[in-house]
Amino acid sequence: MTLKEQLNDAMKAAMKARDNLRLSAVRMVRAAIKNREIDTRTELDDQAVIDVISTLAKQRRESIRMYRDGNRLELAEKEESELAVLLEFLPVQLSTDEIDSYVRQIIIDIEAHGVKDMGRVMKAVTPLTAGKADGKVVSDAVRRLLA
Repeated sequence: MTLKEQLNDAMKAAMKARDNLRLSAVRMVRAAIKNREIDTRTELDDQAVIDVISTLAKQRRESIRMYRDGNRLELAEKEESELAVLLEFLPVQLSTDEIDSYVRQIIIDIEAHGVKDMGRVMKAVTPLTAGKADGKVVSDAVRRLLA
């Protein structure tokens, strides 16, 4: 079953259960996918759908941080609920230790020696962690391990 089919099933289930928050989040994802398909004029495969959902999850994380900084806890909680729904459709997220392991291996493989090689390391590690880890977390790990 493709991710788009899973999203359709989730939308139907949310309608039947009258779960408005989940329904709203799934509809938002489906709309973003449809917009990307219109922009690229192609049918998105599962990896492209994961990229769209990852982007939406990243936006939610940033919104949560901003709402918490602005002391808008009710809005932050809504964003957290939407993020939880989004994460259901993404592959299992990598732990910090797993990310560090990938980064260490890439550093050894490409013989990176300092922060100046961060771009090369990120270019090599990004395909391995796409959809499985937040890019900021990966970037922080690369910076920490190269320092």
